[in-house]
Amino acid sequence: MKQHNKTLAMNSLEKAQEALKAGYANLDISLTTAQNRAYYAVFYTVLALGYLDEFITSSHHKLMGWFNKKYIYTDKIFDSSLSKIYSTLIRHREIFDYDVSETPIRENVEKDLNSSKIFVQALNDYILQRLNN
Repeated sequence: MKQHNKTLAMNSLEKAQEALKAGYANLDISLTTAQNRAYYAVFYTVLALGYLDEFITSSHHKLMGWFNKKYIYTDKIFDSSLSKIYSTLIRHREIFDYDVSETPIRENVEKDLNSSKIFVQALNDYILQRLNN
């Protein structure tokens, strides 16, 4: 694996942590921003895996499909509950970022942030282990 990809993966993990912190920080400021950050914490974490596996795409849905196929269903490295978290978060992000008639509800955003945190924690150790090999 190229050192450049390892650097990109580490940067993605850092961005995931920043997104998660920003999500919680925005609960009292902007629920839409908090919802967006919940999704992006997951996105950046999976992006880190993509860099490690040299799977690069600009499509959020292709990245999710690749993750689900490889890490949930084929290699069975992670529990299928993570697939549900990912799909819920991407759907909620799309609704609240693009549909101006929809308004997020705080308790649902908090639930999504907590799910995002679970997802990020579940992948973090695996990614760090791969980075150190």
